[in-house]
Amino acid sequence: MRNTGTLQVTLKNDCEVVLTRVFNAPRAMVFEAMTKPELLKRWMGPRGWSLIVSEIDLRVGGRWRSVLRSPEGQEMGMSGVYREIDPPERIVSTEVYDDYPGETVNTLLLREENGKTTFTCTILYPSKNVRDTVIASGMEHGAAECYDRLAEVLEARAHLSLESRA
Repeated sequence: MRNTGTLQVTLKNDCEVVLTRVFNAPRAMVFEAMTKPELLKRWMGPRGWSLIVSEIDLRVGGRWRSVLRSPEGQEMGMSGVYREIDPPERIVSTEVYDDYPGETVNTLLLREENGKTTFTCTILYPSKNVRDTVIASGMEHGAAECYDRLAEVLEARAHLSLESRA
């Protein structure tokens, strides 16, 4: 796994990481790809991994749960609760990994300009130590691969949309 340079990762302060990526798709399409289980299963996880559980109750107070499986069969689970939802622009939710310490608060913003969407996710960790542990685990590279896969799904969906109009 590696970050191909399409994902910008910024350590904002001792407890926050900001992920930024531009997608060549309207934000409604990006929002949908991030909130519909059938679409998440097409891109969530690094290359070779599969999303074997994707449960989403997309409402304030609703819960979500995801489980990824590596090519070797190792499973990585995560879950959380939605705190704010403003489609197709903003989602605030908690996130807890089954095997990593601490709960994060993730704030997702989608801004559209000229048909392109800037994705910004600010992850607030409970401490610098937890943030540093997650960064050291290779999170940047895994996230970059996820979002590269998302870009491919969005491109394919846009192509299908254009074909259906022809």
